[in-house]
Amino acid sequence: MARSYQDLLASAREQVPEVQVADLAARRQKGDSPLVIDVREQSEWDEGHIPGSIHIPRSFLESRIAGVATPDQEVILSCASGNRSLLAGTTLREMGFGNVGSLAGGFARWKQSGQDWDVPKTLTPDQRSRYSRHVLIPEMGEEGQLKLLDSKVLLIGAGGLGSPAAFYLAAAGVGTLGLVDDDVVDASNLQRQIIHTTDRVGMNKGESAKIAIEALNPDVTVNTYPFRVDKGNVLDLIADYDVIIDGTDNFPTRYLMNDASLMARKPLVHASILRFEGHASVFTPYEGPCYRCLFPEPPPPDMAPSCGEAGVLGVLCGVEGGIMATEAIKVLLGIGDTLSGRLLIYDALEMAFTELKIRRDPDCPACGPNAELEFRDYDAWCAGVGRHAAAVAGA
Repeated sequence: MARSYQDLLASAREQVPEVQVADLAARRQKGDSPLVIDVREQSEWDEGHIPGSIHIPRSFLESRIAGVATPDQEVILSCASGNRSLLAGTTLREMGFGNVGSLAGGFARWKQSGQDWDVPKTLTPDQRSRYSRHVLIPEMGEEGQLKLLDSKVLLIGAGGLGSPAAFYLAAAGVGTLGLVDDDVVDASNLQRQIIHTTDRVGMNKGESAKIAIEALNPDVTVNTYPFRVDKGNVLDLIADYDVIIDGTDNFPTRYLMNDASLMARKPLVHASILRFEGHASVFTPYEGPCYRCLFPEPPPPDMAPSCGEAGVLGVLCGVEGGIMATEAIKVLLGIGDTLSGRLLIYDALEMAFTELKIRRDPDCPACGPNAELEFRDYDAWCAGVGRHAAAVAGA
């Protein structure tokens, strides 16, 4: 015989203890709050919720709970009036969660008792549809997507690496992208710089990329800077951005961006490509190694030819650019393990990835404890060191 709804509630009360609003509020004030999970529907959550609570609609509870709580963790479930949370509590107990409670009276009683509550910033219906696959990921959810929409990423270069990185960051909904590039689109770029098109040959690369990004995602604001980054403008350029992506193809600019990121304490996502091989890493100022811990001095010019001199497999740019975009998103959201302290090497011919550990150099002239960091003439320095290294090698 089918059990009535009231019978189900009565049974749930025997299994799931009810927590009073005053008790939960007192514990939160002491900093001893359990994890609060709101099981209401999206429209209810959008109207307000308990500060710090996590939203998992009742219909997704079983599939998403593992991403936010462990079976031995104390969990308080909340709904509108305290009934759905009771029934959801029995479900969690059946799944092995042994310390589950239900907020008596739910969110309605929480508000009526005069407790603080938040009205969240939410995605629009169009945004919820566009980013639906992100919202489904427990580590991201709507909160993470909203954070991406509020984030700003500066890309140095809109070429082979900047093109796929910018495209994927735009698709992901990173709200503001800055593109620094003084070059124009050339027909030879189109084999790998996928953000540009044949009809935009001769156009500034930043402006060309802006057209593609705005066509892809109207949520994204694109700022273009049609000039070269140098020591006179770099700190002003990066000041308003959360993460910097270095997609340049020359050592002077790489060292400049490393030093600037240290000065401004901005995370720097790096990649480089040549022929069939790519490298990628993340440099987190003063928490992990910097670029100069990895490469204290630039190599001689003949040992580091450019892609224009040695060539590059076009699709390699997509792999490395995708890695850069992934790492930038992880840094912005604070999720996962970034490539900070690691150099990821990709060999496309062998289809092999190799990972090298990188440690901070205690004597690093850029990030070491005794470093006196200041900008230099990077072009002259790289050329001079390169000539000296070549002479030593020749000797």
